[in-house]
Amino acid sequence: MDPVTSTPPPTLTQPLKTYIGAASAKTFAERLDLHTVGDLLHHYPRRYSERGELTKMRDLELGEHVTVVAEVAQVSTHPMKARRGNMLKAVVTDGQGQVDIVFFREHPHKERLLPGRRGMFAGKVEVFNRRLQLAHPEYELLDAGDDDAVDEFAGRPVPLYPATEKLPTWKISKAVTVVLDQLRATGWQGLTDPVPAQLTDDRGLPALAEALELIHRPRTMDDVQRARDRLKWDEAFVLQTALAQRRAADSALPAVPRLPRPDGLLAAFEAKLPFTLTEGQVAVGEEIFADMARSHPMHRLLQGEVGAGKTLVALRAMLAVVDSGGQAALLAPTEVLAQQHHRSITEMMGELAERGLLGGSADGTKVTLLTGSMGAKARRQALLDATTGEAGIVIGTHALIEDTVSFHDLGLVVVDEQHRFGVEQRDALRAKAPGDRVPHLLVMTATPIPRTVAMTVFGDLETSVLAQLPSGRSPIASHVVPAVEKPHFLARAWERVREEVGKGHQAYVVCPRIGDEEDEKKAKKSAEGDRRPPLAVLDMVEQLTAGALAGLRIAALHGRMPPEEKDAVMRSFAAGEVDVLVATTVIEVGVNVPNATVMAVMDADRFGVSQLHQLRGRVGRGSAPGLCLLVSEMPAATAARARLEAVAATTDGFELSRIDLEQRREGDVLGQAQSGSRSSLRVLAVIEDEDVIAEARAEAVRLVAADPELADQPDLRAAIAALVDPERADYLDKG
Repeated sequence: MDPVTSTPPPTLTQPLKTYIGAASAKTFAERLDLHTVGDLLHHYPRRYSERGELTKMRDLELGEHVTVVAEVAQVSTHPMKARRGNMLKAVVTDGQGQVDIVFFREHPHKERLLPGRRGMFAGKVEVFNRRLQLAHPEYELLDAGDDDAVDEFAGRPVPLYPATEKLPTWKISKAVTVVLDQLRATGWQGLTDPVPAQLTDDRGLPALAEALELIHRPRTMDDVQRARDRLKWDEAFVLQTALAQRRAADSALPAVPRLPRPDGLLAAFEAKLPFTLTEGQVAVGEEIFADMARSHPMHRLLQGEVGAGKTLVALRAMLAVVDSGGQAALLAPTEVLAQQHHRSITEMMGELAERGLLGGSADGTKVTLLTGSMGAKARRQALLDATTGEAGIVIGTHALIEDTVSFHDLGLVVVDEQHRFGVEQRDALRAKAPGDRVPHLLVMTATPIPRTVAMTVFGDLETSVLAQLPSGRSPIASHVVPAVEKPHFLARAWERVREEVGKGHQAYVVCPRIGDEEDEKKAKKSAEGDRRPPLAVLDMVEQLTAGALAGLRIAALHGRMPPEEKDAVMRSFAAGEVDVLVATTVIEVGVNVPNATVMAVMDADRFGVSQLHQLRGRVGRGSAPGLCLLVSEMPAATAARARLEAVAATTDGFELSRIDLEQRREGDVLGQAQSGSRSSLRVLAVIEDEDVIAEARAEAVRLVAADPELADQPDLRAAIAALVDPERADYLDKG
């Protein structure tokens, strides 16, 4: 740490530079995005190593920056060939494996690195002469000092922090010690506790000051658990209180009740359906109709299995709103999905979607599509349809949000794939309702998520779940194809595609990359070590046309094609004019071609579990069984292959989402992946801590009901204000 002068009592909002110096604080800000005392104290250890318990070196991976806790086994010096002086080489061990430590100057390491000494060594894992090596690692010896200091340290867990090359774990630990010592010296007078004392006392949880001491400077692993119990409760309670406030505020807003007419458009639509609604679709529909009958806006999340019929449920809600004289807007994240929704909804409605057109029903409405790439004439007509109310249903992309778009009477907003939209975009669309009335809101997510995640991420929404698949949906068989270990399996995969096409069916081939010039540049930059870039759509089309699938009608589809070209390709595929569609993940959701029965996902290990489940859901949508082939070059004994085997083993989306979350960092669930901000959840695990989340939610609801503005809880109010800063509002405001 830099030398610093006398400092005032620290508070969590004070800048770090006050306590560790400007230079060190700059490094913490640049490398770990830690700026304040609170940021540092909430940067908790990733794990702990107890003295004598050495890190498993067999888990080290080439190219990773690691910290190992190890013992020096042997030390040697050798003259260097290319320059003067001696090189020092030490071998450190954890009892199961060895790593070479190399310094090109022996001083001062020769005096410090002695056989039998333990230390923490941080560096990048490399290979030299077929041995793992850390060149010029930073290190901190753990047993330096007199015997009393060693005895004092002997049984304590050593905190190991999320670190970087320029900020090894012990430098973080030293900074934490400086700040904790300052807080302790002032009696923790600068620390504010957001949780009412009664709630923590009732649960036997330690005070916040004690929890911070125990998480960073534990004497035993029991100390760590006590600290984590308290800090998990804090995170769950603050977040659930913020969500409870939002639910309370939303429920007070005015909205127009929207009720279907007994002889209206919804009834006419249901009378012409060629199938019977599932029990789940009927039940969820009743929940939605009950919400929309109230004079306060609906806020509901609709989730369910791939192919469970969420679009049909949403359409019934939209038709109910049209029955009441209002309009509905469906916001989709991509033009391909918007076009697919428009196509499927108009096909389901038939003449009921063609009011004003030749052959259209006088009892129907107009279904209009609005996207950013439409021609000027079509765009003018779409805008006119929305403004006059001629279109009861308007489907579009971000183009719906533009200032030039207005509605006659917007009564319902349906947001598909909500996680791809920011709160500002959603609110900009809802603001297009007339006067101060707020449209009802239905959020759809095509990725099944466990209840605890729904409570946390979508905590301001009521949740409806569609778990029942419609009758007529066929089973999907999934298999992993190890392309390198068993190349004949890959050959057989292409034979299966040919067989399905021979039966009159169609196939998808999915690749992680496009393969155009812009894509090639990115691929070269992101190539990992010796591993080749991901397979590309354009390359795969060439290979299959000239090789394994020669003679079949093959087309490409990806996100950088002009919209009219994308739409033309999808129409050709849907019409059966294309045998094999080679595509990126633009077909991940919403694409419905019942005749497609087989899918080959190339480099499947490069996709996430939920994404693979979504892709797989594009086949087996008709009467013929579906087949999904997960092609990978990864060896059998790897986490990537295990992930693919898990996908192949079950078609239960809720089970797969649980596996997916268990394999990912919590921040990926609630942090950067969804908000562009550092996650507010550092110890709370939404899968493991279901009881904590549910209990915190119940307490938060009680507190907000009694004190909606949190007038008696200034510290909690401040914690929520920090949580819902502009950067984090995006992930919190999922609803």
